[in-house]
Amino acid sequence: MIILSWILQGLLAAMFIMAGTGKTFGSKMHIEAFTTWGYPQWFRVLTGVIELTAAILLIIGFWVEGAAILGAAISVAVGMGGVVTHVRAKDTFKDTAMIAILGILSLVLLIILL
Repeated sequence: MIILSWILQGLLAAMFIMAGTGKTFGSKMHIEAFTTWGYPQWFRVLTGVIELTAAILLIIGFWVEGAAILGAAISVAVGMGGVVTHVRAKDTFKDTAMIAILGILSLVLLIILL
């Protein structure tokens, strides 16, 4: 299970670094998405910072298990919030699938670590 948790930690950290960086530094795609969803731009930045924090905790978690647990828990919350946002906006399954998968993988990691 340790190898599986390391794989999930690495994958999730990489994905949340990419997503968090785009949101924090204002990629056109994320700016347009948050505008479409009716969220203020400060919330986009906050979401990006939370995603980057989760990614950093997942990376630290390779050495400190408690950090991985916290990072996974934050990732689960981000995943749930993302799915709720996509469902509320009536986005397509294709648009919703990635955050749903990341949320599920985060939950699996959290369960393994607990």
